[in-house]
Amino acid sequence: MNGRKRIVALISGSGSNMEALAVACERGEIQASVVAVLADRDCSGLELAAARAIPTGRVEPKHFESREVWSEALRDAVMVHEPDLVVSAGFMRILSPVFVDAFAGRLINLHPALLPAFPGAHAVRDALAAGVRVTGSTVHFVDHLVDHGPIIMQVPVAVEPDDSEETLHERIKEAEHRMLVDACKMFIEGRVHLDAGRVLIER
Repeated sequence: MNGRKRIVALISGSGSNMEALAVACERGEIQASVVAVLADRDCSGLELAAARAIPTGRVEPKHFESREVWSEALRDAVMVHEPDLVVSAGFMRILSPVFVDAFAGRLINLHPALLPAFPGAHAVRDALAAGVRVTGSTVHFVDHLVDHGPIIMQVPVAVEPDDSEETLHERIKEAEHRMLVDACKMFIEGRVHLDAGRVLIER
């Protein structure tokens, strides 16, 4: 890999954020390579990864007797690739401590809201229902709580009067693509530091 850092992406859907990250790596914008894309189900993002010659795999919860056993299998599947960074990019599963602890300090999540507002699987819908004028997206380190952990970056996205969940989510994704690339670039360059539960970034 010519000394380049190694990134593993976890996805559940279209994989658009994973693809934005892979493209940035291929362009040399990030001195890393997406070395594997793993999913919890069959999804179109796996096809995107395969089209870019990125190794893919599925670790589906339905094939395991418990979430804990599944989390151990997922952990082992990721560890095979010796990642410097693990990116949960639209991965719609709660990760058990056994997984989180294995990649502590190098596991980040992308969430389509300005945390701590609107955690959970329906963040865009919840933001619309609440009538907020601004929502956005957050990149944060993963800890043992859902959509919680030290925040690395956030980007705001205005809510338009005629927005549907779909139109708002699409604009959030557009903003996320750039933010995720920037956050991963800073991490790979060693400019992201955890200090007593807060993130410090070297400029």
